[in-house]
Amino acid sequence: MEFLMKEAGFYTTTEYGDLHIAGDDVNGFRPYQLLISSIVGCSGSVLRQILTKKRMDIEDIAITVHVERNKVNENRIDKIRIHYRVKGEKLSYDKVLKSVELANKICPMAQAVKGNILIEETCELA
Repeated sequence: MEFLMKEAGFYTTTEYGDLHIAGDDVNGFRPYQLLISSIVGCSGSVLRQILTKKRMDIEDIAITVHVERNKVNENRIDKIRIHYRVKGEKLSYDKVLKSVELANKICPMAQAVKGNILIEETCELA
């Protein structure tokens, strides 16, 4: 990937389209939004694959995220709370919860920040 400077930030072009990155919401995605999106997108995709392999009939997965940032320490991300709301037929809460735990262990994005950012995950059946 190549990133090019623009007046307010940087951008890159991918197969999907242009990605604009900036320190404000007006000129592009903020870096922390991309980090959170990478972790959630990866974890959610891995969870979906696991549930499918376990032959669970999944209709939908909604993911809610809360981020705690440390204003004293360069506004760094300290904690990410991810809550999965899984909808489907005849789901077992215990099996979904174990799948969430497994997804975290094998998601490359979550593992990349392990030890630096605490990721807490919860789930519910919808």
